[in-house]
Amino acid sequence: MTTAYWCVLAAAVIPYFTVGVAKSKGDFDNAAPRDWLARQEGFRKRALWAHQNAFEAFPPFAAAVIIAHLARAPQAWIDAVALVFILARIGYSALYILDKPTPRSLVWTLGFGCVIALFILAAVT
Repeated sequence: MTTAYWCVLAAAVIPYFTVGVAKSKGDFDNAAPRDWLARQEGFRKRALWAHQNAFEAFPPFAAAVIIAHLARAPQAWIDAVALVFILARIGYSALYILDKPTPRSLVWTLGFGCVIALFILAAVT
């Protein structure tokens, strides 16, 4: 399995870490988790938003990795871009939780740029 495919797995797992932060309060209500999460404030609410955004970012990234592989783009480039995407998504989540909106947006743009780069790698191969 390639590094980029492992990155797809990592991208699929990231949302569960962020929601873990959102649910870290001792009075979490597992009987009504969405209602409980909707009432949170501060870093827990931002962690929930990072969780939701991670799910939104996953499909285009996974598709881009698979398409780049199918197009036989250079593997070293696919792997490098996929790793940068994962680092960007981890940074994005941390910056979201820490309430740093401008750097968070810049890191989000880097991650989205990685998705575009993977499609470009596929196109020029």
